Amino acid sequence: MSPVLPWRRRFSTRDVCLNALAAARSGTLRASRLLNIQEILRYGLLLGLGICAYLLVMQWTDDYGGATPPPTSDEAPLVVDSDEPITSDTPLDEVPVITPDSGDIPDASLVRRSQSEQSSAQQISRERDLISVNTPLMRMKIDPVAGDIRLVELPEHPISLEYPDVPTTLLQKNVNRTYIAQSGLLGEDGFDGSPTKPRYSVPQLEYEIVNAPRDIVLSTSRGVEGGEVTVRKIFKIDPQQYLVDVVHEVDNRSTEPFVVNLFAQLTHDGRREETATFFGPRPYLGAALTTNETRYEKIGFDDVDEERFREEVDGGWIAILQHYFLSTWVVNDNANYLYYGMRDSSGKYRFGLTGPESVVYPGETGEFLLRFYSGPKTQRTLDAIADNLELTVDYGILWFLSVPLFYVLEFAHGLVGNWGVAIIILTIVVKLLLYPLSAMSYKSMARMRTVSPQIKRIQERFGGDRQRLSQEVMALYRKEKVNPMTGCLPMLAQMPVFLALYWVLYESVELRQAPFFLWIQDLSIMDPYFVLPILMGASMLLMQMLNPPMPDPMQQKMMKIMPVLFTILFIFFPAGLVLYWLMNNILSYAQQYYVTKRVERASAAGKSVAPK
Repeated sequence: MSPVLPWRRRFSTRDVCLNALAAARSGTLRASRLLNIQEILRYGLLLGLGICAYLLVMQWTDDYGGATPPPTSDEAPLVVDSDEPITSDTPLDEVPVITPDSGDIPDASLVRRSQSEQSSAQQISRERDLISVNTPLMRMKIDPVAGDIRLVELPEHPISLEYPDVPTTLLQKNVNRTYIAQSGLLGEDGFDGSPTKPRYSVPQLEYEIVNAPRDIVLSTSRGVEGGEVTVRKIFKIDPQQYLVDVVHEVDNRSTEPFVVNLFAQLTHDGRREETATFFGPRPYLGAALTTNETRYEKIGFDDVDEERFREEVDGGWIAILQHYFLSTWVVNDNANYLYYGMRDSSGKYRFGLTGPESVVYPGETGEFLLRFYSGPKTQRTLDAIADNLELTVDYGILWFLSVPLFYVLEFAHGLVGNWGVAIIILTIVVKLLLYPLSAMSYKSMARMRTVSPQIKRIQERFGGDRQRLSQEVMALYRKEKVNPMTGCLPMLAQMPVFLALYWVLYESVELRQAPFFLWIQDLSIMDPYFVLPILMGASMLLMQMLNPPMPDPMQQKMMKIMPVLFTILFIFFPAGLVLYWLMNNILSYAQQYYVTKRVERASAAGKSVAPK
């Protein structure tokens, strides 16, 4: 037997294989270590990019998202169309005469009369002291000339939590802003339609109304043929309400009938104060009214840029809306009024109404009542003032779902006293009501998970033949009685509820500046530290772990990106809405986990299970 040579022992087949295997294992370990290092570097880079994005958004919020207090009426005094300042001591013959602004009062085409046309004579404008009315809810300033409401501030509703002492300003007249409420008597004998506006006398210029209602009486008189006519404009102020009754009282002590038309008007410069969030909707700014044909009709400023709006309505109201607040004139009877909207020659927008011609006979006293509301859009309050006025809390086309959702939310708040906790309770109620639909969806997805290994094998076998792949997958679905659409349709059925709830949380003034806990002190604005959006994105990732993998690799990548995209999107959404979505995901995960485990256990036992 020949001896084994050393070189043969060293390079035997067995040794070569073992050496090759050892080398491969060593290379694999080195590659694995290199791969792990690359993974760590990649995730570290992603984490660094996420931190940079977080800091950038925080800085953007500080630079552009903060509220800036508007100038107060003291910083921006009333002015007139004159180069020289005019005070109450300026002699009348030194006050400049100006051509009347067409936006000052309704023109002749809007005053229905049976006799002569209204005079278009010139009128006088002058700086004057205003009547200040302060209540716990409202600060109002009334112009003694014509009795126009020139300022309304709401101390109970500051512009932001950052400036708690700066009230939200609705009506205002200064160098930068024009938004006023006017009313009066026009027509053949009306004082407001005469060559000069009436200047009312008032006992005092400062009113503090705290405990009991009080009347503020402005009066003026004019000598006419055979006697005198006195007009009193009475503001009935209730310190516990934003609603003000405005009574125009005519005392005819002459020998001739006094013929007038009541009018009320809101004049707005069209400038928008509030801004939309980065991805949020733009709040509506414009007019709205109720008509004989429609309960609620919106008239945007751009709708009257070219053509006037005119509509005859029995009774009714007209308002200018903004986010969370409105100002409105409401008539007190069902007489036929002419409602109008227009843009005047100075670019301002006028929305108002004129009443039918009325006659106050000699020796009689006539009263014309209007109701003026300027305050928050609180549904129950508006519903008590006038029919359909609560519709100014605009929930869109899904209002029939939003209204009951709001009442459930309001009821929950009455129990717990915290709007954030009320949102959580509402989310639980909605999820319980929709559980049958959700269970159908979760059951379908759970069955998809059980057949996913078989789908994967089919993909590996027929990956090159798209048509055969589709046929085999559909055959598997029929065999296992799985319908992918069953998982989608119930989820689509829940979308209207989510959209309706979105508008409830976005439009309800009750949630404005409402605190939740810790750092969330305003549920109507975005989370300042983005904690809720990040948790919401994490909850979406958890939910994806329970879902079957998508068959298409591109779809799998898209599903992985969705939580990141939703997190970025929800950063700019109100915290109340993100809280709802987060709680919805948590409850959905719990429900889906429960249904999935039941289906998997039933599948392992070889039987089907119906959702409970």
